[in-house]
Amino acid sequence: MSNLYPIKFKPIFHEKIWGGNRMKTILNKDFGDMPNCGESWELSGVNGNISMVSNGFLAGNDLNELIEIYMGDLVGDKVYKKFGEEFPLLIKFIDAQDDLSIQVHPDDNLSKERHNAYGKTEMWYVAGAEKGALINSGFNQEVDREKYLEYLNAGKLTDLLHYDEAEVGDVYFIPAGRVHAIGKGCLVAEIQQTSDVTYRIFDYNRKDDKGNERELHTDLALDAIDFSYSSRYKTDYSTEENKAVEIVNCPYFTTNIIEFNKELDKDYNQLDSFVIYMTLEGDFEIVTEGGTEKVTMGETVLLPASLESVQLKPKSESVKILEVFIK
Repeated sequence: MSNLYPIKFKPIFHEKIWGGNRMKTILNKDFGDMPNCGESWELSGVNGNISMVSNGFLAGNDLNELIEIYMGDLVGDKVYKKFGEEFPLLIKFIDAQDDLSIQVHPDDNLSKERHNAYGKTEMWYVAGAEKGALINSGFNQEVDREKYLEYLNAGKLTDLLHYDEAEVGDVYFIPAGRVHAIGKGCLVAEIQQTSDVTYRIFDYNRKDDKGNERELHTDLALDAIDFSYSSRYKTDYSTEENKAVEIVNCPYFTTNIIEFNKELDKDYNQLDSFVIYMTLEGDFEIVTEGGTEKVTMGETVLLPASLESVQLKPKSESVKILEVFIK
């Protein structure tokens, strides 16, 4: 039995042209004097952005070093066999003070062929939303390549897009190939495959502080887009107090939502995977044989696969977390 424990990491902050300050005001994260903090990478194995442990005796080691040393004890034997020393998920919070560009991600096959990388299927949980904030996922009508290009070239792409008014608790599953955008006023928890490949389709003709428009990937995006239409893109679910409720289940990750106001015993004996907790509301403690780890709102914790049972103790009136793993 390894001596692993619930592991926290230092967030990696990214300044974005559309970012704001809600990482600080809502999620209690200190991103220093960065003017527009758009993303907090909570857990990342992306080259150049490898997460660093912030608690316990492993503090100062990075995620890749941990996988190298602990292998299946950390990530699960099945996960280690498939991904080796690359952590398969990227976990973020995104604060959109302005509209994000409209974009699409390639799937595994296209990504491998073009970038020698994994594709990017992802999901969003809306953790905060100002009145009138919008989320784009998919098209609002039947669209083919010709129609798409016609609207794109006329600067009217947004007329083809499906928008929902965002509310806290909304969940969107975004498979690779689906056109999508997070709108101004949204604070989002994002779970995705480990990949930083994004094709930017339209950026509202925005200019950076040097007067340059950001690069668009019109041709690359064309082959990546799934043009299929759906009448509803939002994920329907209902929560049940003190119980894990599945909200997304795909080959790349499974995500449950847990709202609890009493102690919960979690048994991961049958699960051959790490588990990630993202704290959306409230504070709690994770109790293991080795001790207790306090977790506060906005924090993300990695539970090594070797921890087969833990107890979650609420330290607030109620706690809401996302529970993420690979089946």
